[in-house]
Amino acid sequence: MYLDQKAKEELFKKHGGNAKNTGSAEGQIALFTKRIEHLTQHLKSNRKDYNTERSLVMLVGKRRSLLDYLTKKDVLRYRAIVKELGLRK
Repeated sequence: MYLDQKAKEELFKKHGGNAKNTGSAEGQIALFTKRIEHLTQHLKSNRKDYNTERSLVMLVGKRRSLLDYLTKKDVLRYRAIVKELGLRK
């Protein structure tokens, strides 16, 4: 798989507070961003893979929903994660 257990733990430790906090909004957004980057690279070489394209669109929608939730909940956390991951809004 593109992201092993060790890499996920590091990702959640960096963005979610600790490695076991996999449910935090920041950790989920970071994980979705990593998956979106991976699928984007895949689609650059496999243009006709429509199932992956659909999965990519669904992931972007999930990430957008989490970002909207974070905006309503705490704007400072939202701004921090957007700046840290380099997302544009």
